[in-house]
Amino acid sequence: MKQILQTIAQELNVPQRNVDAAVQLLDEGATVPFIARYRKEVTGGLDDTQMRELESRLGYLRDLEDRREAILNSIREQDKLSPELEQKILAADTKSRLEDLYLPYKPKRRTKGQIAIEAGLEPLANALLGNPELDPETEAAAYLNPEHKIETVKDALDGAKYILMERFAEDADLIEKLRNYLWEQGKLTSALVAGKEREGEKFSDYFEHSEPLKNTPSHRALAMFRGRNEGILSLNIQFDDADTSPCEAMVADHWKLRFEGRPADKWLNEVVRWTWKIKLYIHLETDLLSQLRERAENDAIQVFSSNLKDLLLAAPAGPRPTIGLDPGLRTGVKVAVVDATGKVLDHGAIFPNPPQNRQADAAAVLLKMIKQYNIELIAIGNGTASRETDKFVGDLLSAHPELKANKVMVNESGASIYSASEYAAKEFPDLDVTIRGAVSIARRLQDPLAELVKIEPKSIGVGQYQHDVSQSALSRSLDAVVEDCVNAVGVDVNTASPALLTRVSGLNASIAANLVQYRDEHGMFTSRETLKKVPRLGDKTFEQAAGFLRVMNGENPLDSSAVHPESYSVVDKIVQQCGRQVSQLLGDSTFLRGLKPEQYVDDKFGLPTIRDIIAELDKPGRDPRPEFKTATFKDGIEKVSDLEPEMILEGCVTNVTNFGAFVDVGVHQDGLVHISALSHQYVKDPRDVVKAGDIVKVKVIDVDIERKRIALSMRLDDKATPQDKASRGANRRNNTAPKQARQKTTEPAAGNALAAAFANAKQGKRL
Repeated sequence: MKQILQTIAQELNVPQRNVDAAVQLLDEGATVPFIARYRKEVTGGLDDTQMRELESRLGYLRDLEDRREAILNSIREQDKLSPELEQKILAADTKSRLEDLYLPYKPKRRTKGQIAIEAGLEPLANALLGNPELDPETEAAAYLNPEHKIETVKDALDGAKYILMERFAEDADLIEKLRNYLWEQGKLTSALVAGKEREGEKFSDYFEHSEPLKNTPSHRALAMFRGRNEGILSLNIQFDDADTSPCEAMVADHWKLRFEGRPADKWLNEVVRWTWKIKLYIHLETDLLSQLRERAENDAIQVFSSNLKDLLLAAPAGPRPTIGLDPGLRTGVKVAVVDATGKVLDHGAIFPNPPQNRQADAAAVLLKMIKQYNIELIAIGNGTASRETDKFVGDLLSAHPELKANKVMVNESGASIYSASEYAAKEFPDLDVTIRGAVSIARRLQDPLAELVKIEPKSIGVGQYQHDVSQSALSRSLDAVVEDCVNAVGVDVNTASPALLTRVSGLNASIAANLVQYRDEHGMFTSRETLKKVPRLGDKTFEQAAGFLRVMNGENPLDSSAVHPESYSVVDKIVQQCGRQVSQLLGDSTFLRGLKPEQYVDDKFGLPTIRDIIAELDKPGRDPRPEFKTATFKDGIEKVSDLEPEMILEGCVTNVTNFGAFVDVGVHQDGLVHISALSHQYVKDPRDVVKAGDIVKVKVIDVDIERKRIALSMRLDDKATPQDKASRGANRRNNTAPKQARQKTTEPAAGNALAAAFANAKQGKRL
């Protein structure tokens, strides 16, 4: 355990005592949000990001130690654990290195090498390896053994070869050298499986593809792995000109073999060649492809997690009466009215769009609802018929300037998942599934975080290749993001749903349900202290949760802030010193900035906590989310065919990947701003420039109507080439041409990588 703590401290570049304290708190059941927010003294101020990394590495290293102990015990039981081997096993710092060392001792089925040893051929193998001056055939003649089916010289030499091949291939140090060399020098190549051209057209960019293994980005790696899984592509690790001699030379050099024309050199050279091709290459290729996949999955999970965090922490419109519209054509537009707290007041359906086109009736119904419930916001889902519905609502509001309502397009990703969920059925047992979706859209505008927590994070659709990665690892990462976001914002205990409360530090689904039931039976909570009356919400749970639960307009003003009840005594000292009430301190920046935090430090509360308390008193219950803003879509631009190169549009970033950002410009198909077109400066990570939910201005660079691809640029001075401008008309003309006769889209001026990026993105967008 001491070694684990030292390793984590080195990786995080923090004192080991801080890691020790953090691990102890985690082992005692403390949550990451609680430790990061309320135990800064003992952890040296480790933030939630560092704590998540610490938690992850702690799990990995503990698993590593468990595996190390199991391996040591296994080798001890075989009576083969030498001091040198034990030292190597104890020094192994990765699971792959451990498994390499264990390989020769791992229980396995009888191999050809083992059978040869049982036949008495190991002395022959040792003799030829130790003295290449010996003649192989002459030496082998002495080892014929019909009882073990060693009837010819060739049989004996083949058996000796298998013995050395297994010995060479199970050398951990050699495996590590070759693995590192392959990773640095190898190329990942993909090729089309014969006869799969038509079936695998979506993978056409990888029919003949090669790039350095170590530099393969995650989205391309996952695309190729998907192609292989679907039987379209074959993947290999190769060298330039398929030259494998460097690896064979490394095997020979490791075993100090020199081929100088001696009698046994030819045979030994064959052993080396077969060891590489039959044993090591296949093993290492599988190992490295797994390593590449793991790295690619980790990158994809990180992208998803980052996008999810941005979406969850999107600006809330706030507690305002809202109408949610779930657009549709044949089935109509579903309407739900919610009050400032999200309570459903009314619902129905209108049919302003084709084929019914009952705009007058729809306008009358919507106008009545807006006036009756004093509606301030109209949330319009961005799915099918969203632009038609947006125009209808816009015309209605323009015709009635006396109305105070504003329309906002809302990303409805995941709303259909929620509306059909068991949770939605419990929340709205008497509402139709379609109406539940409209309710979710309205609430999502009011408070994205409170509504999105009701949806399985994987269903929100802001990742790349999310179905191709480890689902357990993805769930762990996304759950951590949701937990961190919920606790960063805080939760109103008197209005929060069970789904939101479940994500609060220290609470679970059972306690959250008990809390809501207690609230329903006894009325609103008037203080945090009352929370202790909730069944199963004991002292430990209260400690973990209380600071993140807000009691608005309660008996104690501090209950609506992020000041933890355990720290109220600090505020009492400040109150006693200045002779003012707590309510008079809140928001008084001039007074609070004049305080000296050092005066309130004692054995229980250190300087970081005192500073946090004073900052919270200055802006109690401060919401870390940004100010609410919306994108304004351009009138008349409602479908892909309406777009023209050089258009400047406003849009909302819906997804950020490693190769760029997707932007909704209001045409039911997101456009791609390739990483090369995000900025005039070099961009290593697109998230350094944009985040999901950002409102941005973009220029249309190219439009491919047939394939529904839109190339955008945030470099507004970029110019579309004449070929780009012509491609739109060509795409229209080619729509009726045979597919094989159509020309590929010209690469846009914003960056030659755009067209290739679309090929990579087409399988990775919201899958």
